Amino acid sequence: MDILSLRAGMNLADADYPARVERLIFLARVRDGQQYDHIPIPFSCERTPGGAYIKLCDRRPSVRTGLCRTVVDDAVSLLFSEARFPAIHSKNEKLRGAAQALVRESALCELMNEAAVKGSIGSVSILMRVLGGRVFFEVMDSTYLTPIWNPQAPDTLLRVTERYKVKGAELAALGYEVDEAETYWFQRIWDTSTEMWFWPISLVEAADGKKAALDDGRTVVHGLGFVPMVWIRNLPGGDKIDGVCTFEAAISTVMEMDYQFSQAGRGLKYAADPTLLIKEPAAAEGDTLIRSASEALVVSEKGDAKLLEISGTAAAAVIEYVRQCREIALESMHGNRTNVDKLNGAQSGRAFEMMNQGLIWLADKLRISYGQRGILCLVKMVFAAARQREIRVAGAPLAAFDTSDLSLIWPRYFPPTYNEKFQEAQAYRTLFEGGLISRQRAVSKMASDNDVEDVAEEEKLIDADIAARTAREKVQAADRG
Repeated sequence: MDILSLRAGMNLADADYPARVERLIFLARVRDGQQYDHIPIPFSCERTPGGAYIKLCDRRPSVRTGLCRTVVDDAVSLLFSEARFPAIHSKNEKLRGAAQALVRESALCELMNEAAVKGSIGSVSILMRVLGGRVFFEVMDSTYLTPIWNPQAPDTLLRVTERYKVKGAELAALGYEVDEAETYWFQRIWDTSTEMWFWPISLVEAADGKKAALDDGRTVVHGLGFVPMVWIRNLPGGDKIDGVCTFEAAISTVMEMDYQFSQAGRGLKYAADPTLLIKEPAAAEGDTLIRSASEALVVSEKGDAKLLEISGTAAAAVIEYVRQCREIALESMHGNRTNVDKLNGAQSGRAFEMMNQGLIWLADKLRISYGQRGILCLVKMVFAAARQREIRVAGAPLAAFDTSDLSLIWPRYFPPTYNEKFQEAQAYRTLFEGGLISRQRAVSKMASDNDVEDVAEEEKLIDADIAARTAREKVQAADRG
């Protein structure tokens, strides 16, 4: 079985949806490890009640390696773990402080982790709401969202429509008066001034041409002048709506691994309880053969009995084959191919970067998608909203700054050792004393490795320490004199 046959077996196609919906649902199931849930027959069931053999591809694997999700989680950890989240930088000290306070209060690190995992199938959307003067973000699955871009500004959203089918029972639980046995269309639209909610309409009504009516009670006029949503495409490529999936290229290989591991497990179970083959019946008609350690098996003079066993070399061959499949899958996804068994002794940060070069290349691309097109866009959107209404961050009103110079400073993927820090500090000191770089540049380069958030504030502390040390030396010199 490969990706095409697995996808066809899920029967996800629905003519009422755009073609991308079926693909994204399939990829989401693979990401979440649910790609085999639609197969009803377990792997241990080899024959039908009528005795017909069931092909391996028609059975549900008993082993699921989950390698696709592993690569996604590894890449996201390199992006937005606590030690690797980027710092927001600006020449304007007040703007920089306000932006950093916004990141902390809105739990942007946790939010971007969720967004990067959900967006690994191709795209993700983040919705901004201003409630009670505070900013809240919500990660939205982009499967049922359709964006419309401004033709005069292709990077600016004009409208986003959410439309999907939902059971009446789910709508009834939300307070709608509907027939719980029916299926309905649910719809929302965000534009530059309003978040519009519509009354659900049944599939029968929609087929007859009925249009959904606006739900005035739930509709909200935000009046921001822009769509309060950031659309993030996962990796370069794809189309205008969806980027390239992180793991799609490896799905078929991962499926091969799952089935091979399941078959190997089946072989080991057979080896533990081999099948008995008797050439000539050894029991009288109507009697039952008992095979155990305390019961000897007696056959006639010309009879024979054997155990059908599986050689151990077959299991070893499967394991070696799966190991090679794993290498191919990780190579196609740019995953982590480091073998921890071969690591001996402490390694430098640079050594770890070289061993994880493929994963770092993947994370470098994701930094652009979720950093430049994600974090920065969200922060700038909040400051743009502050021009329209009062927004408070950390209890203080947010001023409407010019955010054109905002940028991100990303830390190293792997922290340097103390020896590497010392060598780097010596190098920057030499460059500073030689007049090749400024002290501010040297401090900013060392900041990320030493948990320094505010370079300007750190320089003030450095000046204070230098002044205090100079005064102390003068006092000591006077005492000696």
